[in-house]
Amino acid sequence: MIELKNISKTFRGKNPVGLAHGVHAVRNVNLSVGEGDIFGVIGFSGAGKSTLVRCINLLERPDEGEVIVNGEDLMKLSGNELRLARKKIGMVFQHFNLFRSRTVAGNIAFPIKHDWQPDGSAGGRASRQAVEERVRALLDMVGLADKTNAYPSQLSGGQKQRVGIARALASNPSILLCDEATSALDPQTAQSILALLKELNRKLGITIVIITHEMKVIKSICGHAAVMDSGEIVEQGSVFDIFSNPQKQITRDFTATTSHLNKINELLAEDTPLTRLESNQILARFSYSGPNTVDALISTSSQRFNVKLNIIFGDLDIIQEKPIGGLIVILEGEKDALEKTMEWFRDKGVLVEVLKHG
Repeated sequence: MIELKNISKTFRGKNPVGLAHGVHAVRNVNLSVGEGDIFGVIGFSGAGKSTLVRCINLLERPDEGEVIVNGEDLMKLSGNELRLARKKIGMVFQHFNLFRSRTVAGNIAFPIKHDWQPDGSAGGRASRQAVEERVRALLDMVGLADKTNAYPSQLSGGQKQRVGIARALASNPSILLCDEATSALDPQTAQSILALLKELNRKLGITIVIITHEMKVIKSICGHAAVMDSGEIVEQGSVFDIFSNPQKQITRDFTATTSHLNKINELLAEDTPLTRLESNQILARFSYSGPNTVDALISTSSQRFNVKLNIIFGDLDIIQEKPIGGLIVILEGEKDALEKTMEWFRDKGVLVEVLKHG
């Protein structure tokens, strides 16, 4: 559905002393997004992710590279051809960008009032009745059927974003770009917007690209993701693979934000009583993924090797319908038995990291 080939974008300017310089926002990026996928792009502020997503519909024109959408290289289109192509690419913004002087219905109708057909194709002025029917259908789709005549000032942040989503869907796009669409919302409202996007993806088959700096957004609804750093994509793949086996330190840092297992690092640094061990004890982190998550490994190993395993805390989640998680455990027993226990866990596909010896 979307293929970016060797995309680069530099913003030119002058530094405080008047010398020319450039900010390399995107550097030689290659990216493919499959039809019907929810694809996430994550990075810290300044990583270049918002510039990258704006290159997909050429709101930012890359300095070089190819932008292929639906099999068509947008970089080679004329102005009128590009305008037509953009009708199939909806966009949702962080701060909603609604017209304050227009009603909810007026905001949604704006992109389709002058150029819309029932099947989403361009050409010809839509009748008033057709526009009203389309607006009602969109409002019902995003759960705002009772807000037709309300103004943006009368809406909550979550409601404004639902209007923004409805407006982006007005011309029946095949792609929806979401630039930090939930970062201005409280956690509960953000989760409801993510649930709406996931439902729209399921019902409409629409391809969604989400830009975010929050890994929990990626974990919540994305099938695939890319990690950006300093304008480059440093890692990409399925969300399950990224969480279960992150390759880069920046990816590990991001995935760590969605788990409370790293709390153990603070406890160790503070030398709390919980982390003070006897000479026959080991503090370890067990990381699970896939089938071994549901196996009775703790009880089996305890009986088999005569070792006590005290679970301090744990974390289990489901990503792409596969379980993934981990435990912080104190193992107690004879030295040889402890070594055999940890080796047995490793043979079962569990990643074992010794955090502290007694």
